[in-house]
Amino acid sequence: MLNHSLLETIKTTLQKSKVEKLAAIASADTFSVKDLIDLSFYQEEQIGFRAAWILENVFTNHQQRFLPYALYFLEKFPQQSNLSALRHYVKILALITKRNASIDSKSIIDDYNTDHLVEVVFAWLIDEKIPVAIKSHCLNILANLTIKHSWIREELFQTMDFLVDKESIGFFAKVKQIRKQLSVGS
Repeated sequence: MLNHSLLETIKTTLQKSKVEKLAAIASADTFSVKDLIDLSFYQEEQIGFRAAWILENVFTNHQQRFLPYALYFLEKFPQQSNLSALRHYVKILALITKRNASIDSKSIIDDYNTDHLVEVVFAWLIDEKIPVAIKSHCLNILANLTIKHSWIREELFQTMDFLVDKESIGFFAKVKQIRKQLSVGS
């Protein structure tokens, strides 16, 4: 069931301050994180993007509201095809999987079968149609998940070697950062 008041609110252009305000009120009384996840798949891409943007702000600023829906988010994650929304999705997953993530986030990832997520993220990383900003977060996700899947490390090095000449200078800088992270972690 779609939350129509939320839909009406995000049909118009949003500014960062409004996104932060909407993220702050995301609760069962107004709308839930599940509503935002569902709306991020809306057929109108701008609405999906805005819902994902608010979702990222909920995770960043009100994690306690996001985490009860983390498994739902992880289940829906591979299905996100709106590239504008996907940028927020991969950023959220990069934050959930990072080394200094909250204990609650870490336990969710530790207990979750991340194999399919890894496959999907690798596929996005090598997809020529995926923008570099998304690929940058994909690198973070994969590097972060080497703790859980040791085989990713070597595969990620090979993939970065393959992509580094095909992508932008910004991607090259991210690859340098990831190489350093993986070297320190070994």
